[in-house]
Amino acid sequence: MNTKEINVLVLAYLGDTIYEDYIRKYLIKKGIANVNDLQKSAVKYVSAKGQAEFLQRLIDMQIFSDDEINIIKRARNYKTTSHPKNCDILTYKHATGLEALIGYLELEQRRDRIDMIMKIILEG
Repeated sequence: MNTKEINVLVLAYLGDTIYEDYIRKYLIKKGIANVNDLQKSAVKYVSAKGQAEFLQRLIDMQIFSDDEINIIKRARNYKTTSHPKNCDILTYKHATGLEALIGYLELEQRRDRIDMIMKIILEG
């Protein structure tokens, strides 16, 4: 399977679940024991706005390889007209770029790289 040719929305679909799993585990390990409080705390990380901001911070840090940047750009530039009503299309596309990258890294069996990216996001 050539992971670079997989539809970026499929990569984002996978990346979304992995990303959210990291966030949920992180918040539980922080000691948040109430489900409503977990949900409120998670929004900062899992919202399109939050993901887009994290992606931009990571780009500014210049931590991505050329292959990773290509996946992000493919996802960001993917033609779509639908997006959630609570954010603009550009924010949504940037968030999709982060999710697609994580999905790509998972399929490439680069969990070490996902760990590094998530560490930066969570320690932000």
